[in-house]
Amino acid sequence: MTGLRNKWLSPDFLFGLLFTLVIAGIGTGLAYLPVFNRLGPMLSAILIAVIFRNTIGYPESMRTGIQFSGRRLLRIAIILYGFKLNIDIVIHKGGMLLVHGFITIIAAVILTMIFARLVKAEHNLSFLLGVGTGVCGAAAIAAVSPIIKASDEDTAIGVGIIALTGTVFAVVYSFLRAYLPLTPELYGVWSGISLHEIAHVAAAAAPAGQDALALGLLAKLGRVFLLVPLSILLSLWMRRKGTAEGAQSAPFPWFLLGFILTSLIGTYLPLPKTLLNDISVAASFLLAAAMVALGFNVHLSSLRARALKPFAAMFGASVIVSLISYYTLWF
Repeated sequence: MTGLRNKWLSPDFLFGLLFTLVIAGIGTGLAYLPVFNRLGPMLSAILIAVIFRNTIGYPESMRTGIQFSGRRLLRIAIILYGFKLNIDIVIHKGGMLLVHGFITIIAAVILTMIFARLVKAEHNLSFLLGVGTGVCGAAAIAAVSPIIKASDEDTAIGVGIIALTGTVFAVVYSFLRAYLPLTPELYGVWSGISLHEIAHVAAAAAPAGQDALALGLLAKLGRVFLLVPLSILLSLWMRRKGTAEGAQSAPFPWFLLGFILTSLIGTYLPLPKTLLNDISVAASFLLAAAMVALGFNVHLSSLRARALKPFAAMFGASVIVSLISYYTLWF
């Protein structure tokens, strides 16, 4: 315990932690500027880290603090992310939306893995992209990554791909809205059950009005809600697989219990809206800091060779998921 405390109080650790927080702050600030506001704070921050890593190099002296950000801050961010999920609304008002969300998750994962096999893409990265597409983008990738023991580079690449793809889809949805025979409410639901990130849903649905935005976010929250059973089932499957192969069992994702607890607190305790908004901002910032740490593990020299095929698999799956979601709106 003393050794761990000394490690966390060492200058290298503190500088590494501060370094990731500063870059996360820069990325968050850039997200308010034109062009970068389409990328969002997480992708802006991770791009800075990737550029730094591949021009100046990995700051080895800060490794302990950077690794802490990529692992511990990541879990803290997921726990705080639970405050965004109103379980009561999802259960009582979004029953059918949960069914749509379930269909989206299953379709996204299965289709991504089928396409990944056809193009011979890497399994772990493709699976992360499938989960990110089906559930809630970067947050889902961050939650599932430690369960399947994905590398930091795979996690960072997955987050970058999902953020860019979701941004493109949000823009396309906004353009198509005027040409589709959908009411604003149905358009909002379609956005919520098919787009990648909460931010993408908000960006696509908001121009259609407040009702479209509310339904879109409700549909999206239903998919976030399904992250918990999905992660638990995946953890149990990994444990069984590890036992069958004689390998070490996958650790149970205890941070998901924190996610559930914060969801319950945010749902049933009368917390001030300003406090919930502050927590939401903190969660997004810590997730950006974690993405910075993961971005330091991305090698651009291998990115083209490793990311193109998984991206193609996920993009194809995303298109089909959008079509499936569109045609199931009336069921």
